[in-house]
Order: sequence, then structure tokens, then C-alpha cells
Amino acid sequence: MNPRARISELLARVARAFETLTTRPVALYGSAVLRIGYGFAFLVVLVREFPNRDKLWGPASAWTPAMEQQYVLTKNWFGWIKDWYTLLATNSEMRFQVSYDLAILICIAMIVGYRNPFLDDGSDNVLILMSIYLAFIASGRRLSLDSRRHARRAPQRPAPITGARAELRELRRRTVTLAHNAAVLVVGFQMCVIYGAAGLWKAQGGLWQNGTAMYYVLHVKWFQPWPALSDFVAGNSIGLCIVAYVTVFAQIAFPFVLFTKQMKYVVLALLLMMHIGIAVLLGIPVFSLVMLVGDSVFLPDAFWLAAGRLLVRGQRGLLRRVRSTSAEEIQDFVTSRGALVLADDLE
Repeated sequence: MNPRARISELLARVARAFETLTTRPVALYGSAVLRIGYGFAFLVVLVREFPNRDKLWGPASAWTPAMEQQYVLTKNWFGWIKDWYTLLATNSEMRFQVSYDLAILICIAMIVGYRNPFLDDGSDNVLILMSIYLAFIASGRRLSLDSRRHARRAPQRPAPITGARAELRELRRRTVTLAHNAAVLVVGFQMCVIYGAAGLWKAQGGLWQNGTAMYYVLHVKWFQPWPALSDFVAGNSIGLCIVAYVTVFAQIAFPFVLFTKQMKYVVLALLLMMHIGIAVLLGIPVFSLVMLVGDSVFLPDAFWLAAGRLLVRGQRGLLRRVRSTSAEEIQDFVTSRGALVLADDLE
């Protein structure tokens, strides 16, 4: 193939790639899971800390509004950046309470998908970053109230528009699709950086190299929600060593296996089990939720559609079982259970 033909083929590939990026939005269901999951994570934090909101972030907190203003002055921030950062720096209880309640309502609206609008374990940083990326993602096209509203309006299609208005509409559609796809790629890149950096950092540590890191982590008092369970797991030294090595390999391999069709799911399953273990054994459920929600962007729409069909099929099967059970059978079951309980009490 001569150089001119190669250049023409390369330009054609670039044109096709650009056409795809501007006309085919990717990971629509994964984006919806991002919206729902991170909205739920924010809501959990706000609701869980509702009794302590004044001492953590409000007028009664150790970080006073005066300290907030002084900190901003040291950064030389100005304009809207300063106003945004000091929005809640107030001694007014009413202003803080209204802002807090508004944040809860925004989280609920974000979860249900009506107009796409802390912790010290690292999840707050990921939440903030992902929330910024979500501003550019069309996460309301699936699993949202907006998508239901558009689906109901679909049969009533207006007359086709031609001319300049049609061109502007097509330009808007392509721009939105391009921004969506670019933001999804950024989310994927961010997750690769998090896992890759964590895996490489662990690989440099002596405790992870000799497989004893998990043993010492399980003996940290701050991360023992179930001390008896932590002690039981810590007693299996061989299992902990295997878990430590699998964790490091899975995190380092994560950015590379995404380009495969089979190994990607194996690594995602390993990371799922890892985060479940972190949530249960170390008592950091919000961190695990944030990371698992981020992993959802790597699952194609076909996966979520299949999961939805499986869920609907299971629900229908349960309903059929309930309907097939007659009232007489339910009454006999309740009567027999009552007789057994009464006999146990008499004994």
C-alpha cells in the first residue's frame, strides 16, 4: 500500500471514530448507575450525619466561619470561587439548615433522575471528582423520570424540521453526545488511575510483598466493626496471603484487562469481592459503594439489560408462586406454625 493510500485510510478511520463519538452515546445504563449510586452515597452521608450536622459542618463545628475566611484569603481566591467555597461559612443556624435540607433534596432528585443536576477514607475525593464528571454525562437517558417522560412523548412526534433549525439541532445533539462520551472516558480513566496507583503503591510495600498486610490491617482498632469476625479472618494466614497477592495483581492488571472481553469480568468480580470485604471487615461501606459504582461504567448496556430481564423474570416467578398459593394453604401453614409455637411454650 502506497503512502497516499495509507494516509487516506488513516483519515477515514479518524473520521469514523469522530462520527462514533458524536453520534453514539456509550454506557448509557452505566452512566445511570453512576448517577443513582453517587446520589445515594451522598444521601447516605447526609442522612447518617444528620444528628451531628451542626458539630461537623454547621455553626457549632470546630472549623469556624472566621477560619474558613482566613483560609480562603491565604489561597488568594476571588470572585465566584471564593463565594462558592464560603457558601456555608456562616453562623446562621437557619441558613445552614436550609442548605443542608436542600442538599438532601438534590440527592433525591439526582437518584430518581429528575433533571441531572464526609469522610476521611478517600471516598469524598472520588465522590467530588465523579460529581464533576457527571455534570457532562447524559446520565438521565436511562433509569430516570426524564427518560420515562420522553418515552411517553415519543409517539407524538412533531413535524420534521428543515433548514438552519435542523442543522442547529443536529449540532447540539452531536455536541452533547461528544461531551457525554468524553466524560465517560474520563471516568474510566480516573478509575484506572485509582486502581493502578493503589496496586503499584501496594507492590512497593514490604507488608504486601510478604503477604502480611491484611493481617495487620485487621488488627487496627479503628477498622474493627466486628472484632470477633476480624480475629477469625486474621487467624487464616494462608488465606490472607492469597488475598493480598490477588488484590495487588487485580488492581495493577485492571487498566490493561479492560481491552479484553473475558478477563475484564474476572477482574471486576475480584474487585467486587474485595470491596465487599472492605465494607464488612473494615467498616468502610461508603468507600466500597463509591468504588463499585465507578466500576459500573465498564459494564456494557447489554449487561444491564440482561440483569434487568433476570430481575423481572424473578419477580414474575415470585408473583406466580404467591398467586398459586391458595388462602386455605396459607391458613393451614399459619395454624400449624401457631400450634408448634404453642407446644414449644408449653414444654
